[in-house]
Amino acid sequence: MKFLDQAKVYVKSGAGGAGCVSFHRAKFVEFGGPDGGDGGRGGDVVVQCVDGLNTLIDYRYQQHFKAKTGVHGMGRDRAGARGADVVLKVPAGTQIFEEDGETLVADLTEVGQKVVLFQGGNGGFGNAHFKSSTNQSPRHANPGQPGIEAWIILRLKLIADAGLVGMPNAGKSTFLAATTAAKPKIADYPFTTLHPGLGVVRAVGREFVLADIPGLIEGAHEGHGLGDRFLGHVERCRVLLHLVDGTGDHAGKAYKLVREEIEAYGGDLASKPEIVALSKVDALDPATRKEQMARLKRAAKRAPLALSAASGEGVEAALTELLMIIDGARAAEAPPKVIVEDDVPVATTWRP
Repeated sequence: MKFLDQAKVYVKSGAGGAGCVSFHRAKFVEFGGPDGGDGGRGGDVVVQCVDGLNTLIDYRYQQHFKAKTGVHGMGRDRAGARGADVVLKVPAGTQIFEEDGETLVADLTEVGQKVVLFQGGNGGFGNAHFKSSTNQSPRHANPGQPGIEAWIILRLKLIADAGLVGMPNAGKSTFLAATTAAKPKIADYPFTTLHPGLGVVRAVGREFVLADIPGLIEGAHEGHGLGDRFLGHVERCRVLLHLVDGTGDHAGKAYKLVREEIEAYGGDLASKPEIVALSKVDALDPATRKEQMARLKRAAKRAPLALSAASGEGVEAALTELLMIIDGARAAEAPPKVIVEDDVPVATTWRP
């Protein structure tokens, strides 16, 4: 399945059905009177978050979605049926923007969430609605209200607990493949990863979701390379694992370059907790390894991890640190537990 994280679609709610002009006609009924029914309401435009989807690829092949028009009213005081809704099914993490791409309408982060973007038009009144003592045979009815139409933008941001960032060929895909059941493309040339990937890490009897995104190069925020739009997929992560290629020219400069691109992207991404690791240490001799670790420590202003996804060195330590930060974030986000004694709440402090 191809990966698509942004789509522009046209949606329109259904128009209301028209009211009916009708008069009762029956044998031996001299003055039957008006009996035109009301029109039915038009269908709504609904966006629903469902399970089993992880891409917006369906909206590449169909961009127009229209709800059904309400059924017109009929004689004998029969009201028209309501028009059918049109439901757009999206994966968890989908954001809905107006056509300008900046005005956020809704953010669907949990399966089962549903939002009504546009309501259908109301149905028109039939002539039976207008009868009165002074107007006993009205010969007019209302048309249904028109539906609402607009272009919207669907933008998917993957939901993961931890995210991998770094330059191309920093070992992100290798780390994802070594710690999860995911099978990303791995090769010894830049930009092997063209689309974000997800995997479930199982460590210390626990599970968390890990996201891998394409590498960043200098000027990514200006559109160089694959750009920095993929950074949106790690915006929801609780922690970032920053991998720096130990076989590169200068680990410190590589770290600073990626950090500059993260800061230029914005979205509070630069303020997220970060674990720094020197990757591919199995390919370094002791002297080079010591020098690169020192460079990275000076640039990051913290002691980095020595990591090799190929040999397994440092992998367990990295996963343990990730779990500690994830657990702390989950505890902070969880609602406080209420302790009840004799049916009276006495404390609302969090107790894990």
